[in-house]
Amino acid sequence: MAEQLATLGGGCFWCLEAVYLGLRGVSRVMSGYAAGHVQNPTYEEVCGKQTGHAEVVQIAFDPAELSYADLLRVFFTIHDPTTPNRQGNDAGPQYRSIILTHDAAQRETAENLIAEITAERIWPAKIVTELEPLEKFWPAESEHHNYFARNPWSGYCQAVVAPKVQKFKKSFADRVKRTEAA
Repeated sequence: MAEQLATLGGGCFWCLEAVYLGLRGVSRVMSGYAAGHVQNPTYEEVCGKQTGHAEVVQIAFDPAELSYADLLRVFFTIHDPTTPNRQGNDAGPQYRSIILTHDAAQRETAENLIAEITAERIWPAKIVTELEPLEKFWPAESEHHNYFARNPWSGYCQAVVAPKVQKFKKSFADRVKRTEAA
């Protein structure tokens, strides 16, 4: 089966990128912007909250090794899908929870998983994750790519990104990529 793409936003793209780079079945993750009205937005413009764009990651994955549903299960574990326009101290529409589908099958899978999570009452409040088709993905500037790996000791990475990566590794230990040194 050919490689597939998923596009997700759930807070700062540095967090999502760091988690998905460690997920077995994922070959690439690109931070970027989507779901807004400004062509070729910059980080500063998106942070200005007037573009309509969310910080997102575009994930290339092998569906023979990782299902889209399992990719979304990670998504719903590593961010809070019940807080509109906010993840922790990161506030604004660019940090909203959003799934941007690439086809009807992804939309159906996302709808079914949201219904399942809602029925199981995994989250104490209503899931506010937006679900819409991807129209255009704009890659972020190069300084945002592989940010956590390049800046692991920065304050933000230590306080925000590292705990999400650790939660992922604990919750999905059987799905973490194995490194050469391990």
